[in-house]
Amino acid sequence: MAIIPKDEKGVALILTITLIGLIVILTLQFSKSIRTGLYETANFADGVKLEAIAKSGFNCALAALYEDDNDVDSLRDNWAFLNQYSSYSTSLFDNDGRFEAEVVDLAGKIQINRLINQTGEQKGDYNTNQQKMVTRLLSNPPFNLESDKIEEILDAIKDWIDDDNEATGFGGAEDSYYQSLDHPYSCRNAPLESLDELLLIKGITPELFYGTGEAQGISAYLTVQGDGAVNINTADPVVLEALSDDLDSTMVEEMVTYRNNEKNDLNKPDWYKSAIGTKQDYIDPPTLITIKSSYFEIRSRGIKDSRSKEIIGIVQRNGKNLTVLSWKML
Repeated sequence: MAIIPKDEKGVALILTITLIGLIVILTLQFSKSIRTGLYETANFADGVKLEAIAKSGFNCALAALYEDDNDVDSLRDNWAFLNQYSSYSTSLFDNDGRFEAEVVDLAGKIQINRLINQTGEQKGDYNTNQQKMVTRLLSNPPFNLESDKIEEILDAIKDWIDDDNEATGFGGAEDSYYQSLDHPYSCRNAPLESLDELLLIKGITPELFYGTGEAQGISAYLTVQGDGAVNINTADPVVLEALSDDLDSTMVEEMVTYRNNEKNDLNKPDWYKSAIGTKQDYIDPPTLITIKSSYFEIRSRGIKDSRSKEIIGIVQRNGKNLTVLSWKML
């Protein structure tokens, strides 16, 4: 019988322990990889389901807009109550999923691209009526900006939209300004394609755009779609007060109360006169307002347990024809 020297016994023991350790490590790593793969597969499957649920809500919103009488649009229409109807969506899915969908009338907001004239001999110049409306928006609560600051912001927006490279006033900004930044970029010199593009413009801070915990930002009251006429049947009180120097917060409250009463007729834009008890054209020119809409924003969120996915889309409606202009999944 061969006798193994003590030194070799120690080496063999160390090798054995090392091999066992390696096997344990590899086993744990393999087990972790398997678990990670299972979790990723489950998450992918849930993501696909959530996306499908969100699309269902989006299509439901499209159906509500399709069925709507589009001669007059107001907050009495079925599409305006879609968020309430969403509570019934749990019955549509067998996996405890549901959607929360809502439709926002973009004609109830101020079309910021209309700040300047888009065509004609005065192309690129301020559209006076729109300029006054945006000025009132920024000077009224909740923003309460000083006139100098408002002028600077409007000049910068104008320069971003117009097609020349000449800065407007003291607050304007063209390529020379944007190219001098730490992270330079070019001035668009064309209409904004999306509202969040405002964040690229001189003077538009995240706080002004998004708002704070106490108040909403300008993004809640602006849009880049439409012909510039504001639908007074759907506009937020902040937008309504920006329509005229002659409208104050009390009059706006009376307008909102009036349009909320289903007994009152909202089929003509001058209904606001009955609401505030006047025969005067407080909103001038009358073409500044409308009672119908062509552009809507749809938000649909698919929800299952603690997870969710959201779709945001912009839709143009022309009669019974609906066109999705933009679409993004969050």
